Amino acid sequence: METIDLLRNIWYLLIGVLLAGYAILDGFDLGIGTLMPFLAKSEKDKRYLYNSIGPFWDGNEVWLLTGGGALFAAFPHAYATVFSGFYLALMLVLFALIFRAVSLEYWHHSTENKKLWEWTFIIGSFLPALLFGVALGNVVVGVPLDSHMEFTGSFFTLLRPFPLIIGLLGLVAILQHGLTYAILKTEGDLQKRARSLLNTIWLAFIVLFLLSFVAAIIWLPFAIKSILGWVFAVVALIAWFLIKYYAKAEQDGKAFFMSSLLFAALWGIVGAVHFPNLVRAIDEANSITVANGSSSQLTLTVMLIIAIIGMPLVIFYTAYIYRAFKGKVVLDEEGY
Repeated sequence: METIDLLRNIWYLLIGVLLAGYAILDGFDLGIGTLMPFLAKSEKDKRYLYNSIGPFWDGNEVWLLTGGGALFAAFPHAYATVFSGFYLALMLVLFALIFRAVSLEYWHHSTENKKLWEWTFIIGSFLPALLFGVALGNVVVGVPLDSHMEFTGSFFTLLRPFPLIIGLLGLVAILQHGLTYAILKTEGDLQKRARSLLNTIWLAFIVLFLLSFVAAIIWLPFAIKSILGWVFAVVALIAWFLIKYYAKAEQDGKAFFMSSLLFAALWGIVGAVHFPNLVRAIDEANSITVANGSSSQLTLTVMLIIAIIGMPLVIFYTAYIYRAFKGKVVLDEEGY
């Protein structure tokens, strides 16, 4: 294997790790936000949920920015095609994340518009939770690209059955992740509601997981030939089963860990069946791959050196913050 091919493969893996890390870390607070109307029955419940993600949500989004920056540096053709072709969908996600960030601050300080900021937070959590999966489904199943790697479809091209199924699967995985986190961080009636709702979401996940398998057979028949994809699928199923097992046994930390492992396995499936493609084209000849979509060897080398220095710092910071704020959420005497 030539040096540049090795570098391309390393960057494919690194970007996958960054995106999987983002899904695991930001997934639970997107889930908390989306489920707020179903979990919180009082202002005190809402404060518990807001405070459970308060120290983490902004740091979690660093992983998305890092993943996007890595994609831009390592595979600029894929970055340009995705961000121009999926422009409207990605702008919806961007504005949702911006308003979600604003709403987290304003909800705590606003007295007159508290309900408005609460719903801004809910919608700002729901849209990314759904649209990230839809975008991923399109990248995997294939989009119309011309010979210049330019997207030739429209917004409605993205709303096809396979991407929508993957979008719903991703949404339900995020909701499940949020519930395992809520169970881990809360107590009392709020925790009981989360446990009860987890039973429903847990079943919804396996239905959509099996539906996505059927959809893959129809639209991606080559995917079932991936041995590594099957390995990750088995890991995902084991993790899914153990989520319920540990939640029922009230081993809440292990249930949350299994939900995280499930997310990692789902990304493993995608990476295994999608490689070496970055953006699959309906006409396979126009697909953007690690070979035709990468930067130069010099760029990949310099970026790898930066990643070797920078990624341990990000991981250390993330681990430190989670360790510092571990345990159940406790409100002060004034309910904050």
